[in-house]
Amino acid sequence: MTQVPADIGPLADLHRHLDGSLRLSTLRAWAAAQGREVPEDLAFEPGMGLDAALARFAFTLSLLQRADALTRAADEAAEDAAAEGVTTLEIRFAPQLHGMALDRAVDAVLAGLNGRAGLILCVLFGDAPALAEALVDLAASRPGVVAVDLAGGPTPGHGFGMVDYAPAFQRAARLGIGRTVHAGEGRPPAEIRVAVEQLAAQRVGHGTTLLDDPAVLELVLERGVVIEACPTSNWHTGVIPSVRAHPLATWLERGVRCTVNTDNTLLSAVTAPQELARVAQIPGVGPDALRRLVAEGHRARFERA
Repeated sequence: MTQVPADIGPLADLHRHLDGSLRLSTLRAWAAAQGREVPEDLAFEPGMGLDAALARFAFTLSLLQRADALTRAADEAAEDAAAEGVTTLEIRFAPQLHGMALDRAVDAVLAGLNGRAGLILCVLFGDAPALAEALVDLAASRPGVVAVDLAGGPTPGHGFGMVDYAPAFQRAARLGIGRTVHAGEGRPPAEIRVAVEQLAAQRVGHGTTLLDDPAVLELVLERGVVIEACPTSNWHTGVIPSVRAHPLATWLERGVRCTVNTDNTLLSAVTAPQELARVAQIPGVGPDALRRLVAEGHRARFERA
């Protein structure tokens, strides 16, 4: 059984959602102040499916509709990551979901992070492309925002597809703003191709189906695209049957650049050290591979020019 090396050093977490990574004590306090209780079934469960998982955010989001709540949540997220030994941190959120002007929501989170983490702004699958453009505008004027992301998941009822966000993401590239995209999260690897070729993605969130298309794998290798692996989350959403079944070891063997991330510390009940310990149990992931994954996490962080 592989153990996490004692000399692994400081950790990195590049894929951590603010609204899924609150402190449970804070969530309970906020709920009690409104005469509410935290649902007993709030946490993710193995195999629940992505749509069911996304629905769990409704409760946490309902308590993040004030600027001061966003600031506190961001402050605590940065504190918690530091306590876990994470020194390279990126936090992401969708400012359009918080019941206030976009710039107010972004500034509230930046105030809470206070330079301790890079901030990534998420447009969601199905949002109007104009919103993606607005998020790029916000990022361009705020150095603390390091990237934009396309998050959530597509549904047949959405009026917009991935390619509709390409102009905004390509403009972000021209402005020196980072780009990451949730793609191939149990869905066809063609999503990964669109993310890389049309949305200029430097990193891909999840990407579990990468190996299903050799041509897409070659594209990722050729472009040096980094895959943000979130094994516990993938197990919970049912896109892999277990953490041990995650394709991470094969990715490393094929030369894919990849990192290990928590995705949602509260909803998946996981910390960065726990995520790494679970990854250590994947057959073929030894101490050298763990060191490589951690080093890639530090190296792949988004930096504004």
